[in-house]
Amino acid sequence: MRALLQPLWRPTLLRRVLGALLLAFALAGTALLALDFIEFKREMGEHPGVQLLADGIAASLTRVADARDAALVVRVRADELNGMRRAGGQLPGDVEFRLDDTGGRTVFATPGATTATAATHWLAHARGGAWRLTLAEPRIGDATVLGWLGRELLPSLLLAFPVVLLPLWIAVRRGMKPLTTLADTVTRRDAQDLSPLGFTPRHDELRPLVAAFDELLARLRAQLQRERAFVQDAAHELRTPMAVVAAQAHLLAHAADEAERRQAAGALDAALRRASHLSRQLLTLAALDEGRAAPEEPLDVAALVEQALAQMAPRALDLGLDLSLDAPPALPAQLDRGAFESVLHNLVDNALRYVPRGGRVVVTLAGGAEALTLRVADDGPGIPPAQREAAFERFWRGPAGSDVSGTGLGLAIVRHAALRLGGHISIQDGLDGRGCTFVFERR
Repeated sequence: MRALLQPLWRPTLLRRVLGALLLAFALAGTALLALDFIEFKREMGEHPGVQLLADGIAASLTRVADARDAALVVRVRADELNGMRRAGGQLPGDVEFRLDDTGGRTVFATPGATTATAATHWLAHARGGAWRLTLAEPRIGDATVLGWLGRELLPSLLLAFPVVLLPLWIAVRRGMKPLTTLADTVTRRDAQDLSPLGFTPRHDELRPLVAAFDELLARLRAQLQRERAFVQDAAHELRTPMAVVAAQAHLLAHAADEAERRQAAGALDAALRRASHLSRQLLTLAALDEGRAAPEEPLDVAALVEQALAQMAPRALDLGLDLSLDAPPALPAQLDRGAFESVLHNLVDNALRYVPRGGRVVVTLAGGAEALTLRVADDGPGIPPAQREAAFERFWRGPAGSDVSGTGLGLAIVRHAALRLGGHISIQDGLDGRGCTFVFERR
């Protein structure tokens, strides 16, 4: 049974619209009922119906002079009115009558007339000739009044509901057709088809959905193209060091003497180092290409840069280079540590590779609040202004790098890492008019 009823409880747009319509009708009915109840209370407070009855009876007593005749008239009207009330069975209790003369003497009174009060009855007073008439009608409870008003209002609401529901149901059914068409279009597509949907719905509400889907497909196409280009470039670049490794391993295995073995071993070691460095660079670039930023963490950037340069200082000394740092004592910032270290290490590593012996490499760090600027300047061979933008492309190596070992991926990694950090990288002139300065800025 539960399985049979479960589809009835499954949420659908049509059920939600129907539920919203029912709620709207309930709220509208409640509001109308409240307004009618307030109007009823106001009317009964200002002009109760029993007052009209009292005025009519008093008018009929204007020409009556005898007390017995007057009492008879009032008694007949009382019996008639209360008989009708009892027959109807809806109104509570009898209307109490009391007739007094001008002297205040009671000529006629029903049993409860003397005990009726404004708290329990609607009171009405009227004068007719020599007589003063008082009527007391029992007050009707609020729940009874609300019941009467609700029964009067309900037929109108029930009649209006299908009249409103039918056009709304037709509009929803017709409005769902483009969404069904869109779902069919997506379902029929091949898993390898990342082209735009080519579907333009007439309804403005569906156009953002189609646009978002096409944008997602465009990002997937770009990601697939990057992955294919990455695989092709990696295969091409790894082919050379792997060929060198194979050749030197063959020479090492068939070396005729110790000198030839040492030469082959040195070349093999250099090729393995280059292949290892290239693999690390490729993995770093692949991780940055994924676009998922690591969570930022609070860092002292000045201490981080100082520690990194201290690790590189022995290499700079071996190469005969002057590596210096100009930075404040402390520079707190919220950063993706891995991305910033990629920027710093690759920029300084490039400078140490390309600057000739006796040259200088100056690292400058500045910042404040959210801003951060890192400069790595040198007096090496530099990069011509016309080639500076191309320098950030993968596997690009300038004329000055033909005799320097490297992968051509360092600056590509720097650009991706800079974007990950929410900044940008640029190239300016270097020290003393020579070399170049790499500037990373985050504002």
